[in-house]
Amino acid sequence: MAWTILVAGGLFEVVWAVGLKQAAGRAAPLALTFAAMALSIGCLAVALRTLPVGTAYAVWTGIGAAGTAVYGMAVLGEPRDLVRLSCIGLIVAASVGLKLFSPHP
Repeated sequence: MAWTILVAGGLFEVVWAVGLKQAAGRAAPLALTFAAMALSIGCLAVALRTLPVGTAYAVWTGIGAAGTAVYGMAVLGEPRDLVRLSCIGLIVAASVGLKLFSPHP
């Protein structure tokens, strides 16, 4: 269950990162961005009750970083070159590796 909550927190991190770009000083998108921030950190805090802090934090930020980069490429027209895709792949591989090789609660 802790891993599911952690993944949800990572996805909320993507939402708030994208929300910051979309808000541009507008109240409603900014409020949603702050809500996503709170949910993201809240999910991380709950997951940390069970998971090792180093592993959980690295996976949480990895989901946020890779997810935001993929969103930027898919929706915002950011470059999709091989080097960027390879780096995102490394982030995903590292996150999966940390999950697979960390102690299971």
